[in-house]
Amino acid sequence: MRAEDVLPDSINHVTIDGQLLRKGTVAAFLANARLWLDASRDAAQHEQAEADMVAALPALRALGLFDILDVRDATLRAWLARH
Repeated sequence: MRAEDVLPDSINHVTIDGQLLRKGTVAAFLANARLWLDASRDAAQHEQAEADMVAALPALRALGLFDILDVRDATLRAWLARH
């Protein structure tokens, strides 16, 4: 299966288990996680990244992302366990 088999170019979102999943949700979560883990970022950037990650969690869980993939970073893994 290819990305376009899941979401063709003409479709930007899909609903799974009542959660709206937009194209780019996984990539945005990964970018925010990298930023959140980056100690050189200021508090405002850290807080915004965390808020965006929290907002994405229901969609990512509906997608089953964390049922299939393990988070290797211990700090992020502990954060996910709390949220």
